[in-house]
Amino acid sequence: MDYFTDQTFEKLKFNLEPLVRGEYENCVFRHCDFSNCDLSGIKFTDVEFFACNLSLVKLENTALRGVNFRECKMLGLHFENCNRFGMNFRFENCQLNHSSFYKTKINKTTFRNSSLKEVDFTESNLTDAVFQNCDLAGVLFENTILEKADFRSSVNYSIDPERNIILKAKFSILELSGLLDKYEIEIDRSIL
Repeated sequence: MDYFTDQTFEKLKFNLEPLVRGEYENCVFRHCDFSNCDLSGIKFTDVEFFACNLSLVKLENTALRGVNFRECKMLGLHFENCNRFGMNFRFENCQLNHSSFYKTKINKTTFRNSSLKEVDFTESNLTDAVFQNCDLAGVLFENTILEKADFRSSVNYSIDPERNIILKAKFSILELSGLLDKYEIEIDRSIL
C-alpha cells in the first residue's frame, strides 16, 4: 500500500484520475474535485480538505482520523460506512446536506458555520458535539445521544426530547420551539 506524508495536492480532478489507494498522513487537499469518487479503503490521518468537492464520494471502510474539512461541498455522504476505529473529524463552512451519520460514535465533533439540511443522525452518539451557527433544517435525530451537545447558535432543528437523550445539552431560548415541534403548538416570539 502506498504511503504519502506531508504533501499538498492542489486543484486536482480525482473524479477524472482517481486518487492512489493508500495512506495519507499530514497531507492537505486544496480545491480538489473528488465528486463521485471511490475512496474506499483509503486512510486519512491528520489531513485537511480545503474547498474540495466530495459530493457522493464512496466511503466504504475509509479511515478518517483527525481530519479537518473546511469550505467543502459534501452532499450525500454515508459516514456510517467509514472505518469506525479512531473516526474523528471536524467541519467548518461545509455543505453536508443529505449526508448520513447513522449509528456513528462521533463524540466531541465540531460542526461550525455549516449546512446540515436533512442529515441523518439516527442512533448516533454526539456527546459533547458542537453545532455552531449551523442550519439543521430537516435533520433526523432519532434515538440519538446528544448529552452535553451545544446547539445554542444553530437554527431550524427539531429534536424530540422523549426520543433522544439530551441531558445537559445546550439550547438558545430563541430556538426552544425546536424541542416542542411534535406538539404542534404555536409559540409567539414577538415578546422576546
